[in-house]
Amino acid sequence: MSLSPTFSAVLGGLLIGAAAVFMLATSGRIAGISGIVGGLVAPRRDDLDWRVTFFAGLLAGGLVLRVLSPGTLPEGLSASTPVVLAAGLLVGFGTRLGNGCTSGHGVCGLGRRSRRSLAATLVFMLTAFATVFVVRHLLGGAP
Repeated sequence: MSLSPTFSAVLGGLLIGAAAVFMLATSGRIAGISGIVGGLVAPRRDDLDWRVTFFAGLLAGGLVLRVLSPGTLPEGLSASTPVVLAAGLLVGFGTRLGNGCTSGHGVCGLGRRSRRSLAATLVFMLTAFATVFVVRHLLGGAP
């Protein structure tokens, strides 16, 4: 059974939003991935269990999707290992610089009507638009 890309995107968005609302309503915590994973790097003893459980749930969700809809996730990387590593470092730097990741600000922050998250999300989106324009139209990259 394979899900259509549109249905998968809508279902994924609904599940992410529902999970963020559920986490905030039941624990008072914000489901920002960078903050949760960042807390695993330098853990506090009383703050580790829920972070590990949340991260394990992310991994389990991917495994369940792989079993239920095998063609949904890509089989390999579409870029070289050095490019993926550089991209990961840049994302990590940007996440630290922006006090959160795009999903944290875009889903959780905007949902809480945070002005800081609105500004961050606008900067993320404008930067993405500009990057795509430069790569595709000025540098002649892939469409």
